[in-house]
Amino acid sequence: MTARLGLVSASSDTKEQIARAIAQVTEEVPALAPLKLVFSLELRGRGDVQQFRVELPGPKITKEIATDARVNVDMRREFFNVMADEGARVADWREAFYYGQAKATGVPQILKLIERVVTMQEERARLRRAKPH
Repeated sequence: MTARLGLVSASSDTKEQIARAIAQVTEEVPALAPLKLVFSLELRGRGDVQQFRVELPGPKITKEIATDARVNVDMRREFFNVMADEGARVADWREAFYYGQAKATGVPQILKLIERVVTMQEERARLRRAKPH
C-alpha cells in the first residue's frame, strides 16, 4: 500500500544518502574509486541502530550486519543525514572523524591507506591552487 501512495521507505532513502556520500568522496578523491573494500556503517538514532553493509567499488549497499567488513564506521543518524544531504566534502568528513562525531575502526593498514590517499589528494589540490600565474 505504501508503494501505491508514493511513499519511500526510510531504508531506501538511507541507501541513496550513502550512495551520494560515497559518490561525493570518490569524485573528490578519484584514487578511492577502485578500492575493493567491504565496510560496515552503523547509524545510531533514538533507541535504534541501523547497520548497513557497503561493498566497494559500486557501491553495493544492503541493510544487514556486515560480518565480512574490514572497516566499521559508526556515527549518529542525525549527523549522517546532515552530512549526506548537504553534500559534505572530504574536509568535512576528516573534521568529523577528528572531533569524534564519526568513528572508524578496523584493519589499521586499510585505515592508514585511506588516510594517506586522502592526504595526498588534498596536497595535490592545494598545489594546483597555489600556482595562480
